[in-house]
Amino acid sequence: MPGFLIHVGASVLCSHGGQAQASMPNPRVTVGGQPTVTQPAPWLVAGCGLPPPPAANGPCISAQFVTAATRVSSGGQPLLLIDSQAICAPTGTPLLIVASQTRATAM
Repeated sequence: MPGFLIHVGASVLCSHGGQAQASMPNPRVTVGGQPTVTQPAPWLVAGCGLPPPPAANGPCISAQFVTAATRVSSGGQPLLLIDSQAICAPTGTPLLIVASQTRATAM
């Protein structure tokens, strides 16, 4: 299914409210003047509310996207879409893409 491209200014959160940020923006493709993000780039999470062991297995520190565009890439790497799925480490919970640009779509 087609979806909006994710850019650096997108609002991305871990399941516990931590703010996720792309570690390696893709300056070759921009939307709204902001770089997009490719799938292999890890995301860093700050402010996760999940307590550390022994109370829980948190907080979320990083995340890796496991799905991305199948037909659009940049530099040989697939671009992230609003419906792309990611897994946080060490908790195994998903990232939530809350808001992104709404002009450019990909599949």
